Amino acid sequence: MRILHLDAGREMRGGQWQVLYLLRGLRERGHAVRLLGRRGGELLGRAADEGIDVAPLGWLALLGERPEVIHAHDAHSHTMAAAAGRVPLVVSRRVAFPVKTGAASRWKYRRAAHFIAISHFVAGRLEEAGAPGGAISVVYDGVPAAAVSTFEGGIVTIATSDPMKGGELLRQAGVEAVYSTDLARDLETARMFVYPTRSEGLGSAALMAMARGVPVIASRVEGLVEAVEDGVTGLLAANHPSAFAAAVERLEGDPGLARRLGEAGRLRVSREFSVDRMVEGTIGVYEKVRK
Repeated sequence: MRILHLDAGREMRGGQWQVLYLLRGLRERGHAVRLLGRRGGELLGRAADEGIDVAPLGWLALLGERPEVIHAHDAHSHTMAAAAGRVPLVVSRRVAFPVKTGAASRWKYRRAAHFIAISHFVAGRLEEAGAPGGAISVVYDGVPAAAVSTFEGGIVTIATSDPMKGGELLRQAGVEAVYSTDLARDLETARMFVYPTRSEGLGSAALMAMARGVPVIASRVEGLVEAVEDGVTGLLAANHPSAFAAAVERLEGDPGLARRLGEAGRLRVSREFSVDRMVEGTIGVYEKVRK
């Protein structure tokens, strides 16, 4: 199958990592993949370094393509693909906030053959916007298998300028955390991962921590409740400094609980959130739209 992927992201955030994992998995399974990405963007460079067929995203490049399926991974590329529309269009929806309901948004959402939602919560947002349930598939993010953390490091969280992520909440809670700019590296030694956020489609960062057996404390919001099962694979907390402070204190004071949560989280990721599972679920959507 010839699949053209579009992604206009500037940075390697969670969505861009998912695109890269997907491109690798599709190529390993014998599919022909090509990526049109933002010129100078990190995803384009990383994909090119791995020998994946890439080109800068633009109208001339898009209109010159002849794929069997187009897969748009963000809002801007969705708009471009909807306007170009000659082959079945698959659109990934990763964010938790509601779909816009203006005329332009309704037009472009009608152009998609199928939507991939990264959680049941996100699927519900799409249905609220008028997308038929039969045109929505939930395909969870996948994260690579990884060695268990050494637990010799500190409490890790994400360093980000995203106003929807709650780094300030941890400061107010008095939690001394490592604000990571390289999560994959810092999770190798993390003893805990703390993820305050006001909105989340699923929470691939939490899944990365779980894959290493690191106990997770995360905000009780939207798609995160599908990634982290409270009291079983991690702890969920209200978005208030006292709630996060109490959850951190609970795990620091109960190493046995922290270990059990980490082990259960690691097992759940291997069963439900593997890269292979994500790739196979996505291929299933491509096969639907090509029938």
